[in-house]
Amino acid sequence: MASYKVLLVDDDPSIIEVLKLYLEKEGYQVSSCMQGDKALATFASYAPDIVILDLMLPGMDGNDICREIRKTSDCPIIMLTARTDTLYKIVGLELGADDYIPKPFEPKEVLARVKAVLRRTDKREQTTSVASESSEPSSDIITYPGFSVDKIRYVVSVDGNEIYMPPKELELLFFLASNPNRVFTREQLLENVWGYDFYGESRTVDVHIKRIREKIENPDREQNWSIKTVWSKGYKFETR
Repeated sequence: MASYKVLLVDDDPSIIEVLKLYLEKEGYQVSSCMQGDKALATFASYAPDIVILDLMLPGMDGNDICREIRKTSDCPIIMLTARTDTLYKIVGLELGADDYIPKPFEPKEVLARVKAVLRRTDKREQTTSVASESSEPSSDIITYPGFSVDKIRYVVSVDGNEIYMPPKELELLFFLASNPNRVFTREQLLENVWGYDFYGESRTVDVHIKRIREKIENPDREQNWSIKTVWSKGYKFETR
């Protein structure tokens, strides 16, 4: 199997150099870009498996780049930034980033995050599993009336319409829908969906739940399922 392709977008040559060294040592193919206004063209031509994206860039900032990538691709994105404000984290996550690493950082931590994100979003492994499946019903597909989540093809369907979701949103929805009417705290959701190697905050869950609701829930139509907030506790996927 060919190695994964990583695109580094950062205007600091020392960061590019050290991350490239660590990533290539682990067998990744690495391309880099130091200009924000050239990042989208590089992304299109290089077709990476994951993007490590700085927030503050000349020409076009990381949030705008993330927003444009998300219009056409669900490629995993890890944001790097010297801004540690919670607001900046929330904005990046709302735009579709899969993870967020503040500067300064340890290169080994970035490498661990890359591995973790790719494990969660590895379409190659999913394709292989589809080819080897029998005709038995798959536990990777959750179905309710007018609603389904397919973790094999990474597709959400509502009333027959396929809805785009970044990998982390889909995985959170899948986990909740797999455990109907059970309440999970934010910390439990972080542990089960993001994994022990995610260093995020519980606010991350709120951001993702908000985005999921906007995409799948419609107050104007009858639905026998919904994501409910259980105040002071967490969230549950409620079915009726």
